[in-house]
Amino acid sequence: MERILRKPEWLRVKLPRGFKASQVVGCLNDRHLHTICSSGMCPNKGECWTNGTATFMICGKICTRNCRFCNVESGKPFPLDEEEIGGIIKSIRDLQLNHVVITSVDRDDLPDFGAKHWKAMAHSIKEECKGVTMELLIPDFRGQTDLIDPILDERPEVVSHNMETVRRLTPLVRSVASYDCSLKVLSHISSRKARTKSGVMLGLGETREEVLETMDDLLKAGCEVLTIGQYLQPSRNHYPVADYIHPDVFEEYGEIGRRMGFRYVESGPLVRSSYHAERHVN
Repeated sequence: MERILRKPEWLRVKLPRGFKASQVVGCLNDRHLHTICSSGMCPNKGECWTNGTATFMICGKICTRNCRFCNVESGKPFPLDEEEIGGIIKSIRDLQLNHVVITSVDRDDLPDFGAKHWKAMAHSIKEECKGVTMELLIPDFRGQTDLIDPILDERPEVVSHNMETVRRLTPLVRSVASYDCSLKVLSHISSRKARTKSGVMLGLGETREEVLETMDDLLKAGCEVLTIGQYLQPSRNHYPVADYIHPDVFEEYGEIGRRMGFRYVESGPLVRSSYHAERHVN
């Protein structure tokens, strides 16, 4: 019988509340938009929505991959929605956002894996939302850097791609993506002089040595910003939590990362890749 760990006190979160949170939810629902905040069961959505921010998820809400850590729906996606970009632009304006994070499901069903849609989204934000800074949390596009370059040409302030976990555990929790492919993507982003960012989860059974090795690999790939957070099992069907990491350990990893040379490290049990994302621009 699988052992279920009880969540410690430090992982309790507040539910979304207040006018700003209601405004965000209403805006998303009215335009049939998707966020990783809801699809990924992010523990910080209460704080972020109350502050009037959200991470938009493009290319629909159904992912072609089936990673064992992720709560996003998996299956056969619908065709790309041509109105999705316009809806996000209107939402950015209505919510008076100063910084926006865009991510997406994986679209391995498309010849370009959704790259053209990504470029169109980034271009529209730059052209129609003057002064709004942008982080793009991109998929791996199967390591095809020629598909990534047109997106980078739009000059987003931050470009992120998540490593998710250490090398040994990658095949166990990521269905298609590989450790080396993710490093290749990050190296390419860095080579284009974009602010390069990545994120990892703890609590999957990794060792301290493996965490430090991953941090070193990310630095060598040109990663400047790193987020480290606790893995939370979305359901009994997902990969089990091996351990709940104490906040003091997260603080230690943050200090180590800064000493290693990362320009910015966000490390804590509730940290997710888009948490306090506006800070990573500068």
